[in-house]
Amino acid sequence: MAKLDVLHYPNSVLRKKCEAIDVIDDDVVQLAHDMLETMYVDKGIGLAAPQVGVSRRLIVLDIGDGPLMLVNPKIVAAEGSDTMEEGCLCLPGINVEVERSARVRVSGLDLAGKELDIDADDLLARALQHEIDHLSGTLIIDKVSKLKRDLLIKKYKKAQQP
Repeated sequence: MAKLDVLHYPNSVLRKKCEAIDVIDDDVVQLAHDMLETMYVDKGIGLAAPQVGVSRRLIVLDIGDGPLMLVNPKIVAAEGSDTMEEGCLCLPGINVEVERSARVRVSGLDLAGKELDIDADDLLARALQHEIDHLSGTLIIDKVSKLKRDLLIKKYKKAQQP
């Protein structure tokens, strides 16, 4: 496994809609394992392929229950509402109150190509929604008002200056 470089906002790859993965080959499996390693080293709980510069529909996460790697994940059902502060490896130092569904059902494939259906609530539901958002080019700063987003971007850019 190798640690990958995590892209930071405003890298354009973070805004692209990702392509579905048609074949789960050795490269996809290796990417998933490298992403997991990167996520652990950077102390995240989730990572999506575009965050490491790959516009493919692949996410990894671990909220403390062991790793979960999903190919072509999609939310097929959602209910309830919950608001919580979130951070993102692509926006270091920025935390945002984000409203998300309280419970979700996500379908996708594991690395062996087996179909998975995951019923999630609490932190797992939030992490899945956050990472799946990345596959559509959506970031946590897109979940707030334009005024708040502008302030966060200004704060972020100032913090990035040497």
